[in-house]
Amino acid sequence: MIKLRLYLRLIRLAAVLLLGMLLASGVALAERVRRGDLMGLRQRLTAWFMRRLSAALPFEVEVRGELPQGPHLWLSNHVSWTDIPLLGQLLPLSFLSKAEVRTWPLAGWLAHKAGTLFIRRGSGDSALLARQLHRHLSAGRQLLIFPEGTTTDGQQIRTFHGRLLTSAIDTGTPLQPVAIRYLRDGETDLVAPFIGDDDLPSHLLRLFAADRAKVQIQLLTPIASAGQERNVLARQAQRAVQVALFGEDAQQAQRAA
Repeated sequence: MIKLRLYLRLIRLAAVLLLGMLLASGVALAERVRRGDLMGLRQRLTAWFMRRLSAALPFEVEVRGELPQGPHLWLSNHVSWTDIPLLGQLLPLSFLSKAEVRTWPLAGWLAHKAGTLFIRRGSGDSALLARQLHRHLSAGRQLLIFPEGTTTDGQQIRTFHGRLLTSAIDTGTPLQPVAIRYLRDGETDLVAPFIGDDDLPSHLLRLFAADRAKVQIQLLTPIASAGQERNVLARQAQRAVQVALFGEDAQQAQRAA
């Protein structure tokens, strides 16, 4: 029975990915014909595709809070690659991702065609990335980053780094903190996290063979960025996410430590 469920889920996922390939190919063709920037179209189609992809994942999703009005720079804690479709389904937005994702079979190509911006740690292209972020936010587009810089097991929050917030400050774009939590039988889900030496195929098999889990997405109060200092903003956003996930007591304990 478990194997049958796994196979059916994988078949559904494959069908959704095939649909994504057709959409991405269509956008690529349209860009060649029009020779222009179709980022707005990419974002809308990506949100539509992410809703289909999220529906194919073994999760029950609960969203709390209100979607922001106007462009925001979203800051979320990071647990798994599944964060991307689960958050990307909420409204048209783009992502900033580590460069390694670009090399993933199929998923990397789809991410690239969806308008994902890729960052290479220590590669010296920070100035280019800053210009890309500034241009993206100046155009009034939503952008989501994972300021921890890596995934966690969902039982902690790593330091939010502020260096990617300069473009939000320069363009006066508010921050939208987001807290995402995976639960299984009322406890922290230990299957969903994509951490350490995990590889995508193995993680897919574990995730799809397991029972459905619950995902809580909390859209927290936006934070004004104009005239602020980037590290102060990063700490403010981190505190908001920390409290949303673990409560005031955990935040006070972290300060005391």
